[in-house]
Amino acid sequence: MKLLKYLIVFLVINFGALAIGSWLMNNGPQTDWYINLNQAPWTPPGWVFGVAWTTIMICFAIYMAYLYKLIPTTKIIALFTIQFILNVIWNYIFFNQHLVGAGFTVILLLTFVVATFTFSFKEEMALKTLLILPYLIWLFIATSLNGYILLNN
Repeated sequence: MKLLKYLIVFLVINFGALAIGSWLMNNGPQTDWYINLNQAPWTPPGWVFGVAWTTIMICFAIYMAYLYKLIPTTKIIALFTIQFILNVIWNYIFFNQHLVGAGFTVILLLTFVVATFTFSFKEEMALKTLLILPYLIWLFIATSLNGYILLNN
C-alpha cells in the first residue's frame, strides 16, 4: 500500500513539473524564434516530445516510488527536488527567455542529477534501474539538441 501511495505522489509531482514547465515555456516550440533557429538534423518531430516526456515521467515516478520505499532519506528528496527545479526552469530559460547558453548549463546539470540517481542507487535498485534509463537517454538527446542550437545560431 505504501508503494502505491508513493507512486501516486511522484506521478502527481512529475506531471505537475511537466505542466508548470509547459506553462513557463509560453508556447515556445511554436514561436517564430524557435522555428527559425538552425536546429539539429536529428531533431525529432514535435509529437515525439510529448510521447517521450509522458513515458519518462511514468517510468521515473515508478522508479522514485520504489527508491523512496527502499531508502526514505532526505538525500533522495533533495536530489529529486533539484531535478524538479532544473527540469522546470529549463523550459523558462530556453524557450521563454531564449537564453540558449544558460539553458545548456541547466540541462547539463539536470543530466548530471539524473545520472547521479542512475549510478548511485543501481545496486539497491537492481533491474529497476532500467526505469530511469529513458530519462537519462532522453536528456543526452535533449542536451545534444540544445548544444547544437547553442553552437549553430
